[in-house]
Amino acid sequence: MEEAGGVAMNARAPRLRLPRRRARRFLPRRFDPADARALIARFRKLDRRPLPDLAAVRRWFAEVQELAAAAGEHDALCHIRKSVDTRDARARRDYLHLVRTLRPAAAPWWNRLDRRLLEHPRRARFPRRWRLMLRKKQVAADLFRKENIPLEKEIEVKADGYARLMSGLQVEFEGRKQTLSQMGVYLERPARDLREKAWRAVAARRLREAEKVEATFDALLRLRHRVARNAGFRNYRDYAHAKFCRFDYTVADCLRFHEAVEKAVVPAVRKLRARRAREMGLARLRPWDIACDPKGRPPLQPFSNARDLTRQAGRVIARLDPVLARQFRFLARRGLLDLDNRPFKEPGGYQCTLDESRVPFIFMNAVGRDTDVRTLFHEAGHAFHMLAARNEPVLEDRQAPMEFCEVASMAMELLANPHMQAFYPKEEDRERSAQALLEGTLEILPWIATVDAFQHWLYTHPGHSRAARRAAWRNVRRRFDDGSDWSGLEKFHAALWHRQIHLFLYPFYYIEYGIAQMGALGLWRKSLDDPRGALTAYRRALARGGTVGLRDLFRAAGLSLDFRAAAFRGAVRAVFRRLERRKVGGRRQEGARETLDFAQLAV
Repeated sequence: MEEAGGVAMNARAPRLRLPRRRARRFLPRRFDPADARALIARFRKLDRRPLPDLAAVRRWFAEVQELAAAAGEHDALCHIRKSVDTRDARARRDYLHLVRTLRPAAAPWWNRLDRRLLEHPRRARFPRRWRLMLRKKQVAADLFRKENIPLEKEIEVKADGYARLMSGLQVEFEGRKQTLSQMGVYLERPARDLREKAWRAVAARRLREAEKVEATFDALLRLRHRVARNAGFRNYRDYAHAKFCRFDYTVADCLRFHEAVEKAVVPAVRKLRARRAREMGLARLRPWDIACDPKGRPPLQPFSNARDLTRQAGRVIARLDPVLARQFRFLARRGLLDLDNRPFKEPGGYQCTLDESRVPFIFMNAVGRDTDVRTLFHEAGHAFHMLAARNEPVLEDRQAPMEFCEVASMAMELLANPHMQAFYPKEEDRERSAQALLEGTLEILPWIATVDAFQHWLYTHPGHSRAARRAAWRNVRRRFDDGSDWSGLEKFHAALWHRQIHLFLYPFYYIEYGIAQMGALGLWRKSLDDPRGALTAYRRALARGGTVGLRDLFRAAGLSLDFRAAAFRGAVRAVFRRLERRKVGGRRQEGARETLDFAQLAV
């Protein structure tokens, strides 16, 4: 990579134009992190360096950080290139080289360097700002086992196989092949028979791959259990909680989260579903009745293509905050946005950080839906978070706990929502979009609890059969069920979890979304009375990066980390009040009767 040059990817993906990076002091200007011999040579040089005093430690650690940033950026670029086009043979080769050669070769060296820092006789005199970083490094050192390196490599390859499989799925529908993301558009159409046909086509296509998916997951379970046992843990759940440095909450808190959602949120979501069914004139909702407009209006069409999406999102962000608007324009100019859906592009969306260039990259699969707009604001929130802390000298201090990273993204969806005129010039359309967003803040929580509770069962029952896994899935779904009717669809329901990429690629990274949703709702509630104050609190907390822990980041934003059902009831009550105010303001006076029901529910 040249210092200020472009980085080529797939021909249909944007060309990255990375900014000029900071001058290297330890690494040669043309150092290539993909060269395993050159990489190991740098590790050896660092490992042999004498560290007689604190000044020497500081200089040495700055060089370790320089190597970590260069290697991290190479990791990110490999991930980006293989995800923008899963058919790209060179990108696939580079990614497998990273997974099979570079990471296994580097892992013992990173451990050695961490231990040099942790075991230094002057550690007590290290800067106070290093304390949290050192605590995280201590966890990594304690968990490190050489015998886990090949297992982690095998896990990466297996998980990537799942991602490649999902990225290639298409269905023949309405005379042409369409990706599963494109098929989502049909679920918003007014014609119920068309929605059902589209839903069944997608579900059947996924089900055709069920045996491959189940076999992949069986292998991942076995490998992860071995990793945990090698590290001295009874199961992978407990290992993962330690690995993620969850210093501010425990496994027991996750169980309390499940219980709070079950008690305070599930009844609210069932009420929303029941109201939707009444509006649609249905006795009960079927899975293809969830995403459409309940009044039979055509789907919202906020943009026509990725360029349109970028331009209009920039206008929304400009109305929210000029500083964030400049940052978003920077991302667009530099080709750091890959937003459109394409065949053989990996599913989902993410924000990825290029550590040495200190810039974010946003990846998603937009097809013209209202949900695509929210996805872009979500990922933009991650990008703003990264940019807010990019000048922290220590790499780890730029990386907040994932739970707060998701506050940054989910809160951005809510804070941007009052400024959606660029996407929806008509007030009626803005109200529809806002209602979908607010209802979605509650409707996602039972699904988050479902996925997390299912993972708790999966990894605390190693060696379970597929039949037992299906039974566990049914039990968890029943606990957090939204009241939809799945009769006659049992085979699809049993495989519903196959679509959740986190279960395969990022185990136990999902509760973060639920914790963050509560934080985002807290900032949103502040914004109703003090929009500028809420935005100031948001940006203040983002600027702390990873210099403090999760509870302190919540405090910086004026929030509290609370797993009690009472906190969830307060959020439900606020959302319902706002929904009813919108309905009455939209001249739907008949909503006044429902307001009383919702108020009783939220108590």
